[in-house]
Amino acid sequence: MNALAARFNAIFGADMAGPLAALAAVLVVFGFASPHFLTGATFGSVAFQLPELGVLTLAMLMPILTGGLNLAITFTANIAGLTLAWTLQANGGIDAGPGAFLIGSALAVAVGAASGLVMGLVIAFTRAHPILVSLSMMIFLRGLGEFLTRGGDISGFPTFIAPIGHGSILGIPVPLLILIACVIASHILLSRSKLGFSTYMIGSNIESARYSGINTRKVLVLVYMLSGVMAAVAGIIMLARFNSVRVGHGESYLLITVLACFLGGINPFGGFGRVLPVFVALIVLQLLSSGLNLLGANQHLTTAVWGILLIVVMVLRWFSAKFIRIVK
Repeated sequence: MNALAARFNAIFGADMAGPLAALAAVLVVFGFASPHFLTGATFGSVAFQLPELGVLTLAMLMPILTGGLNLAITFTANIAGLTLAWTLQANGGIDAGPGAFLIGSALAVAVGAASGLVMGLVIAFTRAHPILVSLSMMIFLRGLGEFLTRGGDISGFPTFIAPIGHGSILGIPVPLLILIACVIASHILLSRSKLGFSTYMIGSNIESARYSGINTRKVLVLVYMLSGVMAAVAGIIMLARFNSVRVGHGESYLLITVLACFLGGINPFGGFGRVLPVFVALIVLQLLSSGLNLLGANQHLTTAVWGILLIVVMVLRWFSAKFIRIVK
């Protein structure tokens, strides 16, 4: 048994056991509970619904690895989406061309990066707590968006944008391909770059990282800028998927991104965790949501289940850590 566990850890990593066990449990439970769960329709629905949540989770991941948090990701995504929408509206709306879309997308990414830049500078230079800083940014972006849109939606976009949210290439949803590209980029960044190494070092002990020669201020600014950029990508996907954009889109995603990170083995205090287990945890949560929908549960109950699941994950991780200490 120990040899089998050691082989599994060598191939997949010890942090993959929990997400894979949860995935197996969800497939078995809902497979028996609903005859329509283990079907192509369910997995196709998950493939289209997962990407915007997945990219937002990646936006949350890097700040958590530094021991921080970015509570502004959903509103950063919405402001970025609004930026793209306003650019398209200013260039003909439904008749806007690909050039306007490219310019609007670049501006949307720039807005996301600017949001992260401000948070990163404040956190790095004032040492204010990331929760307070990102909460302040969240409130600012929400208020700004409500003021500029008067609480309404913006819709009416060119038809060539629709495939980004609903199209497929060789049977694979385009938004899922975008998510996979973001997952690969995040994995390479965290596992093979100097910025990734510095991110883990800061999460483990920021003072030790500083004394070892790491420019911790620069790293924190870059981490929050990349978080904002990733949130902006999610905002573009959401615009294409819903064919509209407003400030309140995806508010419930914030809880799920945190839950996915913790379910994927990310240390809430920073310094430990990988992208791939988080990706598997995202699939688990989306399958859980789809399974509950098939059983007739409404979205409010699903959100409640996610909240309880977050508490359960925390308790189980505490018991697991305590058991390991006892065994040692």
